[in-house]
Order: sequence, then C-alpha cells, then structure tokens
Amino acid sequence: MSDMITADLVDLDLSADTKEAAARALAERMVALGRVTDLEGFLADVAAREAQMPTGLDGGIGIPHCRSEHVTEPTLAFGRSAAGVDFGAADGPADLIFLIAAPAGADDAHLTILSSLARQLMNAEFTAALRSAGDAAAAAALIRGEEPAPAGDAAEETGDTADTGAVSAAASAETAPGSTGQDSGGPARPFRIVAVTSCPTGIAHTYMAAESLENAGREEGVEVVVETQGSAGFTRLDPAVIAAADGVILAHDVAVREKDRFAGKPTVDTGVKAAINRPGELIGEVRDKAARGEVTAAAADGPAGSGGATPVERGGESGEGYGAKLRKWLMSGVSYMVPFVAAGGLLIALGFAIGGYEINKAPSVMDHFVWTQADSWAALLFQIGGVAFAFLVPVLAGYIAYGMADRPGLVPGFVGGSIALTINAGFLGGLAAGLISGAVVLAIQRVPIPKALRGIMPVVVIPLVSAAVVGFLMFVVIGKPIASAQEGMTDWLNGLSGANAVLLGALLGLMMCFDLGGPVNKVAYTFATAGIAVASPSDSAMKIMAAVMAAGMVPPLAMALATTVRGRLFNAAERENGKAAWVLGASFISEGAIPFAAADPLRVIPSSMVGGAVTGALSMAFGATLRAPHGGIFVVPLIGNPLLYLVAIAAGVCVTTALVIVLKRLRKPVTGTSAQGPGGGTDPSAPTPGAKQPVAA
Repeated sequence: MSDMITADLVDLDLSADTKEAAARALAERMVALGRVTDLEGFLADVAAREAQMPTGLDGGIGIPHCRSEHVTEPTLAFGRSAAGVDFGAADGPADLIFLIAAPAGADDAHLTILSSLARQLMNAEFTAALRSAGDAAAAAALIRGEEPAPAGDAAEETGDTADTGAVSAAASAETAPGSTGQDSGGPARPFRIVAVTSCPTGIAHTYMAAESLENAGREEGVEVVVETQGSAGFTRLDPAVIAAADGVILAHDVAVREKDRFAGKPTVDTGVKAAINRPGELIGEVRDKAARGEVTAAAADGPAGSGGATPVERGGESGEGYGAKLRKWLMSGVSYMVPFVAAGGLLIALGFAIGGYEINKAPSVMDHFVWTQADSWAALLFQIGGVAFAFLVPVLAGYIAYGMADRPGLVPGFVGGSIALTINAGFLGGLAAGLISGAVVLAIQRVPIPKALRGIMPVVVIPLVSAAVVGFLMFVVIGKPIASAQEGMTDWLNGLSGANAVLLGALLGLMMCFDLGGPVNKVAYTFATAGIAVASPSDSAMKIMAAVMAAGMVPPLAMALATTVRGRLFNAAERENGKAAWVLGASFISEGAIPFAAADPLRVIPSSMVGGAVTGALSMAFGATLRAPHGGIFVVPLIGNPLLYLVAIAAGVCVTTALVIVLKRLRKPVTGTSAQGPGGGTDPSAPTPGAKQPVAA
C-alpha cells in the first residue's frame, strides 16, 4: 500500500462540515498529486456511489469510495475531523474519513489491498491509533502498515481476502463433511454458518462485513466462513462446506451470485451494513431459524418470503421501495420485448421497402412463393416480421410477471398477454396482465402448503390456478375497460395535428434524452413502438416513431461532434469515446452518450434534452414518418420526408453541441488541476497518462 497513501494525502484537521465538502477536500489532494484527472467527474462518481447506500459506519467511520474512469491509480486519502461529518451512520457523525479511489478496471492486487484496509477498520485498536496520530506522516505510515500493527485479528489480513475462508473451509469440510449434528464419537461440534457479503462497489463494505461476521463468530463460538463477492472477483465456497453448514447469512446490496447454492438451509437475507453493525444479531437470527427448522425452499420452488428472490430482487438493492420495484418490474418486460420489436419492425420495414406498401395484402407465402420474384421475398419478410410482432404483448406481460415472481409467473403472464391481444386491449392490457399475473402467483406462493405437495406446485398447481384466475380477470372483469382506454388513446394519437403534434414531439425528445437508455427513455420508446406494432400503423403513429428515433440519436452524435470541434474540453478517454459515439449515434444507440453524462451530468444531460426536444419537435413539424422501430440512419430510405428528417437531427445535434461547449467553457478551473503536466500545459482537462477506460460495473 506504499504508493496508495502518502502524507500529502492525509488531512488531520479536516474542517469540512458536510460529506460533499469532505470528499471534495480529500479529492483535491488526489488531484494535486495527479491521481485524479477530473475533480468534478470524480466527485460525481463518488456521489453516485453514495446515493446507492450511505457509507457511514458505526464507530465514527466514513468511507466514501468509488471506481471511476477519472482515477489514474488506486489511491487512498484520509481525513480526521474534530467536529465530525455526517455520512449516514446510525450512531452519529464520522471523525475518521477514508476516501478510496479505484480506477475503472483496477487490477485485483490493488483491490485486494484496499479490501484489507476495509477489514482493518473493524479493529478498534487500529482506529484508536489513527485518532491519536500526531502528524500526517505517522498516520499515513500506520495505514500503510509500516507502524507496528495493532493487536487483533484484522492485522492478520494481509493476503488475498477472497481466500480468507479457504483454511476455515477446508477445516470445516474435513471435520464434518456433510454432517449437521454431532461428530461421530466426539463432542458436539460448533454451529456452522456460511455467509456471502457484497456491496455495489465491492471494495469496502464487502470486506468489512466479512471481518465483522468472522469476529462475532469467534466471540460466540460459532464457525463462520465468508465468501466475499468483491471487485477482485470471488472464490466460491467449497460445496462440502456449504453442505456441512447449519445456516446461511447473505449480507448484500447487489445480487448474490449463484444464490441457489444455499437453498434448503436456514437463511438470513439482509443488507451489507447490517452485517457490519450488528453481526451478533444476525448470527442469533440464523441460529433461531435453525432451531425452528425454518429453511429456504429449493430453487425451483422459489416461494416469496422463504428466502428466495425474484429476478428484480436479485438485481436490486436491499430495502428499496415499492415504486422502485414497480419500475423494475415494468422495465423487465420492456427489456425482453425490445428485441422482438427491433427484429419484427425491421423485417416489416424491409418488406415494405422491397415490395411497396401494398405488400401487407399479399397472400400467405405458404400458398404462393416464387423464388425469382422480389415481391415473394418482400411478402416473406413482412409476414415473418408480423409473426415476431405478435409476440410483443405476450412477452411484455410474461416478463413483467417473471420480474415479480420468477419462472412461475411466465405461464399466467403469457396467457394474460395473449388474451390482451385477443380482446384488443393492446399494450395497456399487456401491462395490466403482467402485473396481475405476478401478483396472483405471489399470493398463491404465500399459502402454506404441506411438504408432500411442494413438488407439484411449480409444475401443476401454480400454472393451473394462476392462468385460470388471470384469464377470468382479463376476459370478464378488466379487459373491456382497458380495451376502451387503448382505443381512446389510439383515436387521440390519430387526431394529433399542428401545434399539439409539435409539443408531443418535443416532450418525447426530452424523455428520450433524459436518462439515455434508462426507464424514462424506454417509456418514450415503448410508447412509440406500441403505435407501429400493427400491420397497418396510422400516420400519427409513424410520425411519433420517427420523432423518437431522431431524438434518441442526438446525444451521442452531439458528444462525438463536440469532442471533434473542441477536443481540449475533454480528456483522452472522452475523446476516444467520441469516436465510437459517431457510430453509436448513427445506429440509434442513445447509450453512446452515457460516458459523457456520467462524467459531467449537469452539463451533458440538460444540453442533450434541449437538442432532443428541438429534433423531436422539428420531426413532427416536418411530417417525417417511420415504420421501422430501429436502425438509425441505415433505415433512412424507409423514412417519409428523409431530407427534412436529417435536417431535424442535424439541428438538434448542433444545439446540443453548442450548449455543451458553452457550459464546459464556463466551468471554473478545478483546484489543483492547473499545475503543469508532463508537457508543460495548464489545461485543467488535460488527461493524465494511464487513465483507465470505463468498464461495466
């Protein structure tokens, strides 16, 4: 850790009164040493991590941390505050503040060292020594481990933390492979627990929770073996150790990988901070569950409330509210539907391009297909696309239910979605069918079932009962009102003209550029594709689809243009991303602007929204139409009024580019970044050699 923290990265008189100010003060020290290339971009990444879960810990510790493309090498800064800074810990402000900065894609060795520090923070003698350190050099040396290590178990954590449970695991497997009671001919063995810890960044909380659980286990005479699923990867627990365990603790704020390994055992499923702050209680909870014989169901059953998790819960954060879950349920359906939209829509559009707009009246290719006729091939493409489109509503409903209730939700979801098509309830019916299907399955799973009948529940009982209930509700109760609402919305769209159409185009443009592929973007996109997901879409529906695609192309194209005409306002990684953004934007992939928005959201996102609104409004005003739901400039031949459509896109791109450049020029120079670099320049945005490219978290 010698190169991670120096005396220059220590502030023993930190005067900040908020966590944002504390992070900024410590980050400025990193910038001054060339460890961080863009202060504002780095602080945005820190804030994004803080928004996921507060980083304050009991005992007066704050550990703001993140992985960022603006970090050139793993770095640790330490601040000591006399007044304390609130980082969201239950016991009050933190006086020991560690800012941990890891590059995007940091190597495992560096992350292992950072995780070792996280474990040391659970040692009271280590934190006491930091509180009494007299100067910055002594504090830095203590953190680096150059001072005599404080007594305690945490000081032993100097190796690969992912393997800390290996010795214990081997011992457990050898002592009682597969046993859950007493060893043959020997005294009663200790209670055994296997645990998994993980947090969104996988650097600090993951390893602190592991250390806390292991310490609590030693105090209570319980054998605890922990699998840390951190940024440096993870070493899977030996299956024999899991089999021999009497209970399981899952302390996580991101999905537990390969969770099914722990099915059938008493399980406590909680957030990672609970394992840090009250490990003894968690151990007590799992022992109580074992005493009552309360175990999780097998993976195939997955009943709610039994310790299993739906796909949305596995991918979400601990304790998130109903609104967040509802959004993720809906997005689950949309994400599975989009490939059908793209494939079916493009096939239909190609059919129209080859055979003309009368191709929808062609007979079935089963009855008439001539290999040498272009019209036959056009009819084939059109009819394949039509079949793909027929899956849209059932897939939407089925995977909304899947997001809510896992695999048991698929049958009623697909049935309900198909009924929505039958009764002309459209996408609104699909949304309702998916939510109802998931709710019905969850309700059935909460009914106590005799153990002898559990095997037939997922195969027979749940599909039968849920499909019957959903079918009854869709056909008899809610189907007709939803169909009427769908018809009313369609009539409203068909009646749009003039200023109303332009305003709608501007609104859709704002939505497409608000979160660049996120939920709001997908709402606008789904709204547009719903209108053309028929054999003969209306003119209004095709105008809406054209406006949505045009607006979605603006942000990446604008960022590409901005990095070309004013490259000095961007760092090396952003300029490289700008080259890729040309292709992504031209292909209607809004996500191409995400690296820029993540680094500078307050300038990039508003600029993109203004440009998107301009493009959406102009596209509607020009009367451009589009039958294909995707394709970008590659489907321009299928667009009505293609030249004016390209003008609308160019106008939005120019507006966004100009706004981004102006706003970035107004940005004040970052403290510490004006120092001359290797080339003698003073550009605050000049890249530092070795800056990492962004990677998927």
